[in-house]
Amino acid sequence: MSEGVAGLLREKTRPPGIPKTAEAKVTEVLRLTQGPPPPDATHWTLRAMAKAVGLAASTVCDIWKAHGLAPHRWRQFKLSNDPAFVDKLRDVVGLYVAPPAHAVVLSVDEKSQIQALDRTQPGLPLKKGRGPTMTHDYKRHGTTTFFAALNVLTGEVTARNMARHRHQEFLHFLNQIERCVPADKAIHVILDNSCTHRHANVRAWLASHPRWTFHFIPTSSSWLNAVDLRRENGPPDRFPILLIFAKLTRRRLKHGVFRSVDDLKTAITRFIEQHNTSEAKPFTWRADPDKIIAARNRGFQLLDSIH
Repeated sequence: MSEGVAGLLREKTRPPGIPKTAEAKVTEVLRLTQGPPPPDATHWTLRAMAKAVGLAASTVCDIWKAHGLAPHRWRQFKLSNDPAFVDKLRDVVGLYVAPPAHAVVLSVDEKSQIQALDRTQPGLPLKKGRGPTMTHDYKRHGTTTFFAALNVLTGEVTARNMARHRHQEFLHFLNQIERCVPADKAIHVILDNSCTHRHANVRAWLASHPRWTFHFIPTSSSWLNAVDLRRENGPPDRFPILLIFAKLTRRRLKHGVFRSVDDLKTAITRFIEQHNTSEAKPFTWRADPDKIIAARNRGFQLLDSIH
């Protein structure tokens, strides 16, 4: 008022309406977040941290976001302890990248205990402004085991549904593949280390069929088996595909209604037929095995440094 219009027109630096969070408080939030959690919890929550440091929950959220911290998010991992990890990795990747001439490369696995689930009440269909509905409870009508063999060169799947998951059923599936593959081609099979695949009767069958060769993936490395890949999107050097088991689960089984095991088997069979007719394409491996080995070694080094 004393300066008049000149005082109103002159620019002045004014303090903000909300005072800036003190650096000491920010440092304390970061220290606590990256330290041990409260004794009655597995991790820091937003409100627990706000109460501990005397800040608003929105302020703690801004601090976490600015420093890339998300204590509520957990990522699962598993490092393979297989002593022959490198040799098995290069063997399997070699089959993907440069399959042998005059041979068929198959990625084989089983999806066991698929339940035929029926809902207790019919759901409502999709409409504008509302998604489809489904009751949370269900009725079980039995289970089936789905055996699948993905042809790496064509993307086609040889499949079979069986009641149980034993070496006897696995041998039946191998005999089915034996009949389907031309006699002049060798058969290379990529599969995991389950006891079903290593049974003495399976080894005897393998010895009596010289054109067959088993290539076992390392332990705890299901991501190396093409038929079991689950990653749908990603950079070109990772696994940007969603293959049979994950696709079957997400597209057909997860929200399916099956009134009997036969209905479930029919749905799976139709799904595989549709895949072979319109969606089958050669499998392309894009990940560098050297980078995978280096990442595994870094993981073990980090675990050793922590523990």
